Amino acid sequence: MNRRLLGRGAVNALVAVFVLYTLLPVLWLLLAAAKNRDALFSSDVLSLGDFSFLSNLSDLFAMEDGIYGRWYANSLLYAVGGALVGSMVSVACGYAFDKYRFRHKEKLFGLVLAGVMVPPTVLALPLYLMASKAGVVNTFWSVFVPVLFNPFGVYLGRIFSQGYVPNEVLEASRMDGAGELTTYFRVALRMLGPGLVTVFLFQLTAIWNNFFLPMVMLSDQSLFPVSLGLYVWNSSAVVTPDYYPAVIMGSLLAVLPLIAAFLLLQRHWKSGLTAGSVK
Repeated sequence: MNRRLLGRGAVNALVAVFVLYTLLPVLWLLLAAAKNRDALFSSDVLSLGDFSFLSNLSDLFAMEDGIYGRWYANSLLYAVGGALVGSMVSVACGYAFDKYRFRHKEKLFGLVLAGVMVPPTVLALPLYLMASKAGVVNTFWSVFVPVLFNPFGVYLGRIFSQGYVPNEVLEASRMDGAGELTTYFRVALRMLGPGLVTVFLFQLTAIWNNFFLPMVMLSDQSLFPVSLGLYVWNSSAVVTPDYYPAVIMGSLLAVLPLIAAFLLLQRHWKSGLTAGSVK
C-alpha cells in the first residue's frame, strides 16, 4: 500500500511539474499584457500592479490604422477555411485509400507517408516557384491553397475510416441503390464525424501557427496572418519599444481561437483519437 501511494504521489508530482511548465508562460503572457511599456521593463512581471489591460487592448487595435484586426481576420480565414476544406479533402482521400481497390494503392499510400516526414520549410521554395509561375505570389491563394493538402491528415483519414466505417454498412447502402457519392456523404461521412473533427483540429493548429510559408509568399502587410504580423512588430520593437505591449497583447489574443476550438470540440477529439483501438 505504501509503495502504491508513493508511486501515485510521484506520478502526481511529475504531472504537476509539467502542468506548471505549460501554464507558467501563459500566466506570464496574461500578466504582461496588462502592463504598460514602462511597467513591463521596470517592475516584476508577475506582480498585479499597473493594470493597463484595456488601454493596451485599445492601443493594439489602433496601432497602424488597426492593421492587427486585418491580420486577425486573415488568420481566421486562412486557418478556419483551410482547416475545413483541408480536413474534408484529407478524410475523403483516406476513405478512398481504405475502401477502394486500385492499382499501386499501397505504393501511392507509401508516398503519402513519405510526405509526412518532409518538413514544411523544405517545400516553401518549390511552392514559391510554382506560385510565381502561376502568377499568384503575394495573393491570398498563395497561402491558402498549399495548406489544403496534408499527408498526415490523409493517413489519419484512412485510420478513422478503418475504425469507424464498417464495410457491411457500405454494402447495404449500395444494395439499396445509393451511388458512391451518396454512400460517402450520407452514410460514411456521418460515421467519420469524430475523425473529421480530429483532422480539423490538427489542421487548424498547423495553419494558425504557420509562419514560414506566408513569410516567403507575402509582401503586402494587409495579407499577413497574425504570426507574421507580430514578427514584423517584434522586429520593429528593437528600435521602437512602444511595439512591445502591442506584441504581447497581440500574442495573447492569438492564443484564444485555438483554446476555444479545443474546448468546444474536445469531446469529439478525444473519441476520435481512440478510433480502431478496440475491436
